[in-house]
Amino acid sequence: MKRRALTLGLIAIAGALVASGPVSGGAGVVSASVSPPGDAKVPAFKALAFYSTDVEPDHVKTAKDALAFDQELAAKNNFVLDTTTDWTRLNENDLKPYRMILWLNNFPQTPEQRAAFQKYMENGGGWIGYHVAGYNDKDTHWPWFVDFLGGAAFYTNNWPVKPAKLRIDDPHHPVTAGMPATYDSPANEWYLWKPSPRLDPRVHVLVTLDPSNYPIGVKDVIMEGDLPVVWTNTKYRMLYINMGHGPAVYEDATQNRLFSNAILWVGRGK
Repeated sequence: MKRRALTLGLIAIAGALVASGPVSGGAGVVSASVSPPGDAKVPAFKALAFYSTDVEPDHVKTAKDALAFDQELAAKNNFVLDTTTDWTRLNENDLKPYRMILWLNNFPQTPEQRAAFQKYMENGGGWIGYHVAGYNDKDTHWPWFVDFLGGAAFYTNNWPVKPAKLRIDDPHHPVTAGMPATYDSPANEWYLWKPSPRLDPRVHVLVTLDPSNYPIGVKDVIMEGDLPVVWTNTKYRMLYINMGHGPAVYEDATQNRLFSNAILWVGRGK
């Protein structure tokens, strides 16, 4: 998301993002089927993915790609993935059935939604936020969430989207299991945070933008800086992933391994 474009135009493609599957959990929630009829196998966990269709077209497109990828992952790994564009479902009652939630391309706007998320996480819930899901600045007015991210506040981004070499910080973590020491990530809009979340002792950085990428960008250029792109605040069962704005985010097999590992780690974690 361009920092100059936080007011985002409406687009009329909501129907294109509704995943196929039987409706469950009330209006506005669609469930991905994970077991054939008659299969009594208990799902490993349940996840709820929130996304929006009234945001930047590129963010909508990436959310659509994420839904397709995550639903296939659910089918292969015996977990339930429900999806919704109704952010009012970010409330205590509706979150109870879910082991984890995902924010694919947006974040909660109301005090009630934010309070419900805070309570959910502080009582053992799981979360993965992608790209703009972690966005915060002086206008978002949510200090708890800044602390939740390890004190990281959005500072700047590159533009246009650019591919980048990423470095694995911890090859032994379940999220980065099987990953090479470095890999070339598809084009993305990279966020630089100040202060860097790495400075928070609770934060475990898993993947970082390699400094060899600098300068990165054309219109908006990041010249230097510590730029973690995947990290967890170890106080919570959570993961932030910066990838989420680009035409081919889900088209790289190496990066898709990371995405798969991430969901399974948060969903199955204690």
